[in-house]
Amino acid sequence: MIQVLVVDDDTRVARVNAAYVEKVPGFHVVGQAHSAAEALRELEALPGLDLVLMDHYLPDDTGLAVVQEMRRRGHQTDVIMVTAARDVSTVQAAMRQGALQYLVKPFAFAGLRAKLEAYGELRRTLDGGGEAEQAEVDRIFGALSASSEPGLPKGHSPTTAELVRRSLMNAEGPLSAQEIAERTGVSRQTAQRYLKLLERTGRARLTLKYGEAGRPEHRYVWATRV
Repeated sequence: MIQVLVVDDDTRVARVNAAYVEKVPGFHVVGQAHSAAEALRELEALPGLDLVLMDHYLPDDTGLAVVQEMRRRGHQTDVIMVTAARDVSTVQAAMRQGALQYLVKPFAFAGLRAKLEAYGELRRTLDGGGEAEQAEVDRIFGALSASSEPGLPKGHSPTTAELVRRSLMNAEGPLSAQEIAERTGVSRQTAQRYLKLLERTGRARLTLKYGEAGRPEHRYVWATRV
């Protein structure tokens, strides 16, 4: 079992995330922490810890500061950032400090499950030991990037899904499928298909724009903007 510590300043969110983790086979939550100081105490008290789900916005310090202190103390526990922090500088700092994955709030269970399953695949690959040929190296790094857009049905492209997702996230307001198509370079039908997928998974919300006549226009907004 992969032993997990959940760190989040919101006790309710921490409980929800812990419940999500417990639903993924092979993972077990051994502790929760709601501040930087508490997270560091839990790290010292849990020597067999494998993975930390780390929030960035903590009441007494940042999650990245906790990661820095972990490394200074010699803790090599793996980290997945689970946070509402979406600025590029924070994401870049997390990468440089060794965070293996970065999951932006809010997310559905499928989003966290995909990250955990990718991490589990990485652990299984690394546990084999020995030397790695290029194909094995590619597999190791592939495990980290797997399922960046979780739960994609057959026939959907992760690259296209990411283009649509980022266009919607960066928009100042609701966008139609045609507007997404113009921003990403895909067809309107393709944009509509991926927007409906984001809506089904709870990452986007559908709004309706009524004109003077005819059917209302379907417009989509990233979930955090509602």
